[in-house]
Amino acid sequence: MVIAVLADIVGSRQLDDRSAAQRILDDTIRRVEGDLPLAQQPLTPTVGDEQQGVYLALEDAMVSLLMIQLALPDGIAFRFGIGVGDVRAVDSVHGELADGPGWYAARAAIETVHAREGRAVPRTRTWIVGAPGQDEVMDSVIAASNAYLLVRDELVGAMNERERRLTYGRLIGRSQHELAAEEGISQPSVSKSLRSAGSAALIEGVAALRGSNA
Repeated sequence: MVIAVLADIVGSRQLDDRSAAQRILDDTIRRVEGDLPLAQQPLTPTVGDEQQGVYLALEDAMVSLLMIQLALPDGIAFRFGIGVGDVRAVDSVHGELADGPGWYAARAAIETVHAREGRAVPRTRTWIVGAPGQDEVMDSVIAASNAYLLVRDELVGAMNERERRLTYGRLIGRSQHELAAEEGISQPSVSKSLRSAGSAALIEGVAALRGSNA
C-alpha cells in the first residue's frame, strides 16, 4: 500500500508575500521530518501552490500531517488530500510526473476538503479517498480515519499559535518545564493551555496511530 498526499495552501492568493510563505512551508516540512521522519518522499512543491508527498502507511501520513499543521504559524495553513493506491512516475518532456490511482484519489480527497470547507465544517483540512479496488477492511479503515480527522481538524483549527507550539513540543517529547522556559511562562500555564486546547486527546490519538503502525 502506498499513500499519496497532495497539499495546497489555504488562501494563497491573499498572502502578502507568497515567496516568504513558501520558505516557511519548506522550513516547517524539513523541521517535521527532522523531528519524526515518516515520509518516503516529503512534501515538495510542484506546480502552483501544490505540494506532493508519499508515505508507506496511512498512519504515518496522518501523524506527519498533524505535526505540519501544528508547526505552521498563524496565517499559513495547508489543505491535505490523502490517496490510498498505487503511484508511479511518468517521464515526459517536462520531467518526471506523478501518476497513478493513488494520485487521482488524493486529488478527489483534496477536492472534498474544499467542498467541506465551504459548508458545515469550515475547519476541515484533511480527507482520505481510496483508489478503486480497496478491500472491505481498507474501506472501513478509511471511513473511521476520516471521522477521526474531522474531529482532529476541528481541535487544531480552534487552537492559537502558542497552543499548537506547545502541543507539537509535547508530541516530540519535550517536557512542560522545557516548553515553559522557551515560552517565558510558568509550567502551570503550559499545563492549563494544553488542557484547555484539548491537546491530550491529540497526543493520545498520535500514540494510538503510532502503536498501530509499530
